[in-house]
Order: sequence, then C-alpha cells, then structure tokens
Amino acid sequence: MHPEWWHWIVVGILLTLAELAIPAFYVIWFGLGALLVGGLLVFAPDLSSTAQVMLWIVASLAMVILWFRVFKQNFDRTRSGTADGEAIGEIGLLVSAIVPFGKGKVRFQRPLLGSDEWICLADDAIPAGERVRVVGVEGSFLKVAKTRE
Repeated sequence: MHPEWWHWIVVGILLTLAELAIPAFYVIWFGLGALLVGGLLVFAPDLSSTAQVMLWIVASLAMVILWFRVFKQNFDRTRSGTADGEAIGEIGLLVSAIVPFGKGKVRFQRPLLGSDEWICLADDAIPAGERVRVVGVEGSFLKVAKTRE
C-alpha cells in the first residue's frame, strides 16, 4: 500500500487530537510531523513509502528535540521551592519597604530561581533601597534579612 497525502493528514490530525487525551506534550510533535509529510506529498506525490516514513520519523524527532532543547528550557519562568540552597545568601536590593512580618519586593542583579524580582518577607522592618540577604525560601516567597556591612 502506498500512502496518499490525505492519509498522512488524517493521521496527523488524529495524533494531534490524541494529545488532548494523553497530556504528555510529545504526541503532538508526531502529529505535526505527519501533517508535514502530508503537505509535502501534495507537492511531491512520487515519494516512496519508505521515504515518507523516514521523513515522518526525522521530522517528528527533530520537533521533539527542538522543543525539549530550545523552547522547553524557558517554559517554567520560576522554580521557587525547588532549589532553595541556590538562593540562600544571595544579595538583592529592596525595592519596596517591608514592615515586620509583612511583604516587600526585592530585585536581584541576575535572575534568582528564574526571576529577577521576588516578593519577600522579613522579621524586622527594612526600608526600601537597603541591601538584603536571602535567608530562606518559604513557599513562593523569599525570606530576607538586612545585610551587615
């Protein structure tokens, strides 16, 4: 059997729709690969079955690799609570004042846990413009204390 262009389009649509039932976000790339082969067959209908399958495999795997290597790395903007050891001891600038046990905002020179600004908590009152040190991560907030210079 020699697959026609519309066979690939139907398989591509079915695989893309299967992503709704299997939310792993990788089935869609095989569906898009099949749609690509179907679209290519419209312009080059004389491709052999082997060439079609090889093109589908290569296109699908290339899209999966591209997704996980290039685009997925920036998918999660913040990673709070996953690596608090990395954050402890970092110095930032307080951009909004903190009242005792209240919330403020701290900005870092380079992104910390995926973001350069964080909502923070402190045990003591700290005015805006002070340098603070991260002493802990509590949920999605950083706990800070005034630096001793």
